[in-house]
Amino acid sequence: ETVVPQSADLEWAMCTLCTFLTQVEFIAGDLPGRFMEQVHPDHFEAQLFLGTQIMDEGRHLDVFRKRALVNGGGMVDAGFGAINLLSVDDFTEMTALLHLFGEGFVQTLFRMGELISQNEAEKKMFRLAAQDESRHLAFGVTHLKYVMDTEPWRKEELHHYLDIQEGALGQNQQAGLTTNPMTGEALAILAGGGIEKMDEGYDKLLIMRKRQVNEYMHRLEVIGLGDRRERMSQSFKDLLDPVA
Repeated sequence: ETVVPQSADLEWAMCTLCTFLTQVEFIAGDLPGRFMEQVHPDHFEAQLFLGTQIMDEGRHLDVFRKRALVNGGGMVDAGFGAINLLSVDDFTEMTALLHLFGEGFVQTLFRMGELISQNEAEKKMFRLAAQDESRHLAFGVTHLKYVMDTEPWRKEELHHYLDIQEGALGQNQQAGLTTNPMTGEALAILAGGGIEKMDEGYDKLLIMRKRQVNEYMHRLEVIGLGDRRERMSQSFKDLLDPVA
């Protein structure tokens, strides 16, 4: 009941963002599901956690789809989601690309939801989704830190996974690191408060991009990949804060 009628530009922008997030959350639920049966019974806690993540992502895609539909805008063309993730074959590769990279960048976007939302329903939607993403991120960071501690020879392998993903995402830096320009334009309209304030919105989007990259760098340092700073995609490296 808090989702009241909005101007056409703001409604289009929110429907574009929510359509994109619906696509993303489908992938974020489908991908862990592929690996659940491969987890050895001795590690059933990890298997159970993946089950909770699938439930989380199911709630996310449901609520984002409902928001796109509830105000009359509907699902719209929002470009493509992170479909390249569906081709991974290794559990650690999945965790690096989905949890460390994808979920981390989306969590920053969810946190920005408080700023770009137009009503209390949207604020609560993004706030609760961000809480779920925090659990997924913690799982991924913990797993990858364990891999680095016990299988340090896989370091270059992890760098290779991130080289590919950073290259793919960095090409659309202007789009707010979301993987496609349409979603970036929608975010700029929402952040600015209307299509006539898109330039102001892009300025705010740059702040989010910088936060995404610097939080990503912090997670890499926790895992033991601090040397990633030197080989990071240039479009990402340009947004890093100087080393203290």
